[in-house]
Amino acid sequence: MSLPSALAEIVDDFAAVAGQDKLQLLLEFSRELPPLPAELEEAAMEPVPECQSPLFLSVDASERDRVRLHFSAPPEAPTTRGFASILHQGLDGLSAQEILDVPDDFYSALGLADVVSPLRLRGMSAMLARIKRHLRA
Repeated sequence: MSLPSALAEIVDDFAAVAGQDKLQLLLEFSRELPPLPAELEEAAMEPVPECQSPLFLSVDASERDRVRLHFSAPPEAPTTRGFASILHQGLDGLSAQEILDVPDDFYSALGLADVVSPLRLRGMSAMLARIKRHLRA
């Protein structure tokens, strides 16, 4: 699987830990989700209803060679925030084509299927799908 370097590094970090340590790492990522910029309001963002917790995203592709991604999820939703943070850290600032080239099921390489429900994993898949949809529009 060919991934952008930042996302590949995150996948490697998850591969290096097992079991409940993966959940701990996901929790650490949830704490690293940056706040929304002052000019961006959650009401103007797209909801991702496939996520079990409220999640909103914004894709700024006005510069196709440097796409900006923003996510909003409540602090009491650490799994959702963790997934959003992984996507933010792994994809923000890349070109539209680099993001479009990310395999839709890259998240399976994180090895979270044994510690996170399939429903939650589907939320991460939905986030990536919506980002890609914006980039194809």
